[in-house]
Amino acid sequence: MGRLSAVFAPDRVAVVGATDREGSVGRAILENLDGGFRGDVVAVNPNRDAVLGYECYDALTDAPPTDLAVVVVPPKVAVPVVRDAGEAGVEAAVVVTAGFGEAGGEGATRERELAEVAAEYDVDLVGPNCLGVMNTGVDMNATFGPEMALPGNLSFMSQSGAFITAVLDWANDEGIGFRDVVSLGNKAVLDETDFVDHWGADADTDVVIGYLESIKRGREFVDTAREVTADTPVVLVKSGRTDAGAHAASSHTGAIAGSEAAYEAGLDQAGVLRADSVEELFDWARVLADQPLPDTDGVAVVTNAGGPGVIATDAIGDADLDLASFADDTVGTLQSSLPDNANVYNPVDVIGDANVDRFADALDAVLADPNVGSAVVVSAPTAVLSFDELAEEIVGAQQRHDLPVVACLMGGERSEGPAAAMAAHGIPNYFDPARAVSGLDALSDYRQIKAREYDEPASFDVNQDRVREILTDAADRGENRIGVEAMEILDAYGIDTPTGAVATSPHEALDVARGIEGPVAMKIVSPDILHKSDIGGVKVGVEFNDVYDAYEDLITRARNYQPDANVLGVQVQELLDLDDAVETIVGVNRDPQFGPLVLFGLGGIFVEVMEDTSLRVAPVGESEARAMTEDIQSAPLLRGARGRDPVDVDAVVETIQRLSQLAADFPAILELDVNPLVVQPDGAIAVDLRLTTDLEEL
Repeated sequence: MGRLSAVFAPDRVAVVGATDREGSVGRAILENLDGGFRGDVVAVNPNRDAVLGYECYDALTDAPPTDLAVVVVPPKVAVPVVRDAGEAGVEAAVVVTAGFGEAGGEGATRERELAEVAAEYDVDLVGPNCLGVMNTGVDMNATFGPEMALPGNLSFMSQSGAFITAVLDWANDEGIGFRDVVSLGNKAVLDETDFVDHWGADADTDVVIGYLESIKRGREFVDTAREVTADTPVVLVKSGRTDAGAHAASSHTGAIAGSEAAYEAGLDQAGVLRADSVEELFDWARVLADQPLPDTDGVAVVTNAGGPGVIATDAIGDADLDLASFADDTVGTLQSSLPDNANVYNPVDVIGDANVDRFADALDAVLADPNVGSAVVVSAPTAVLSFDELAEEIVGAQQRHDLPVVACLMGGERSEGPAAAMAAHGIPNYFDPARAVSGLDALSDYRQIKAREYDEPASFDVNQDRVREILTDAADRGENRIGVEAMEILDAYGIDTPTGAVATSPHEALDVARGIEGPVAMKIVSPDILHKSDIGGVKVGVEFNDVYDAYEDLITRARNYQPDANVLGVQVQELLDLDDAVETIVGVNRDPQFGPLVLFGLGGIFVEVMEDTSLRVAPVGESEARAMTEDIQSAPLLRGARGRDPVDVDAVVETIQRLSQLAADFPAILELDVNPLVVQPDGAIAVDLRLTTDLEEL
C-alpha cells in the first residue's frame, strides 16, 4: 500500500485511552473497530483490567507488536504516549486528542513536542485534534464518527472532522463509496501532501478529494500533486476565498498576489481541480472516477424537453466546452430517424412524444460523430417514455462508443431506480442540466491537465555576490525598502536596464544627463514615497538645459509631500521610445504557504486598477513563463494589435524566469516590482524597481 500502509491497512490497532464509559470518545473508537475491522485490536489503559471484552495493557510497550496506535488521552499525556509508541516500534499514530496548536499557548508547545517525538522515532502521525481514519479495504473505522464509509474508489481527506461525519451520512444515502478517509486535524506531522502522494501510488484510489482550509507546504504540495495528477485526478474544496490573507502591501505585486491568489495559482500549477462547493466536489469526483476522458470539447445534447435542453446549452456556453457541430452524415442520419418537427442540429430535440427507441437512435448517431467528445441526455418524464428503459439504452450507448455520457433524467421517485442502474455502470444522473454539464467540463479540464508538459526551471549565470552586497548594505543602513537606487540587482541577474544613475545633487544630475543622448527621464528616489507619479515626482522628456532645475523641483516636491522622507536623490535615466512598446509588470511576492510567487501583467500606473495579471509559484520553467504571457486579457497587445508590430515575448519569458530565480535565490526578498518592464519589438528593459526585504533573513 505504500509508506502509509500502517495508517490505512494495519494488522493490529491499539486504542490508547480505551474505556467503557458511555459517551466517551475512547469507547466510540473501540466499538467502531470492534464492528468489523479485519485485523487485531488491543486496548491500552493502565486504569482498567479489561474494556468491552478486550484485555487492557498498561502501555504500548507492554502490548503485542502494533502497527497503528489511536491515541485518546488527555493532551498532557499524549506526548509521552507517542514516545511510548516509538519505543514500542509502532509505525503510525492517530492523535485524536484536542488541546494542542488550536488552543495556543501551552497547546502549541505540546504540538511542537509531539512533532519532535514523532520525528525522533519516525512515527507517521495523523492529527492531533482529529476525527480519525478509515479504510474500507480492511473494514477499519478508527474514528469516533457514527458512520462507516461504503467501499469505493474515492480517497477523502478533510481538515474538518465534522465535515467528514456529514459527508459520510449523506454519501451512504447516495451510494457513494470511499477507499480511505482521513481527518487531517492540526497536521503536526502528516499533511495533505503526504496523503496525496500516498494515494497517487494506490491502485485502489481512482480520485483524490478533499476539504482544505490551508496547505501546509505549498511548494512541496505543487510538486507532489503535479506528479500525482498526471494519472490520478485530485479535486479539492479550499475554503477562505474572500479577503483571505489580505494585508497592506507595499508593492503592486503584494497588493494583487494575496493569499487567495496564491492558492489559485498553486492549485492550478499542481493540476488540482478546485470545486466551488461540496456539490461540485462530488459531482466531479463521480464522473472522473467512472467515465473515460473526452477526445474533444464538443458536447452533444439529446433531449425531449426544449427548456431543459436550452439550460444545458447555456451551461455548455458558460463552461470551457463547445456545442458540437455535427458532420453532414450525422445530420442525415438524424433526419431519417426523427420526425420532421424534431431539431436535428445540436441540441437534438427528439420531441416530447419520443419513445425509448427514438432517444436511442439519436444518441447512437451523435456519439458516432467525430466532432462529439461527450454527450448529455436530458429527459423530462412523459407517459410514453420509460426511464428504466431509457437508462438501459444510455448505458448501452456509452459502452458501445466508450465516450463520456452523463444523464439528466428529471424527476423524483421515478428517476431513483434508473439513476441507481446507471450509477452501477459509472453514469451519473443529475436533476439539474447545468450540473451534468459541469461534470463534463471537469472531464475536459482533467484531460488538459494530463496533456500538460512541464520543464525544469533554467539556471542562469548570475552575480549573486553583487545582489547580496546591495541587500546587505541596505540592511546595515536599517532599510528594508529599496528602489531604483538598487537597479544593479537587475543587472546582476541579466535583466536589461536603461542607461542612467542616481544623482545626489543638481550638478551630478547634469553629469549623468551629459552621458545620455537626447532628453532624459527623472524621478525621485525615496523608499518612503511609493507612488512617485501621484505627487509629480516623475518628469519625462527633460532636456539637458532643464536638468538642473528639474532636479531641484523634484526634491522640493518630495520634501513638501513628506518632510521626514528619506530622499536619496533623483534618478536620471535614458528616455525610452514607447511608440512600439508595451508597458508590463513583472513582480515577486513571498507567500507564507507557497513561498515566492511570480506575477506578470499589463503594467504602468494603472496596474492595480486593471489587475490584468497572471501568477505562478516560483521557480517557473520556460513553458510556464510563456503561459503567463498568454493568460492575461491584454495578451493581444504583445502579439501586435491594430497594426502595431509584435513585441519581443521571448525577452519577457526570459525576464520572468530570471526574476523567478532571483526570488528563489534570496528568501530575504519579500516583495519586488519591476514596473514598468518596457517590452519593445527587440527586447525588454526594466525601467523601475521597488523591493521589500526581511532584514532578519539577510
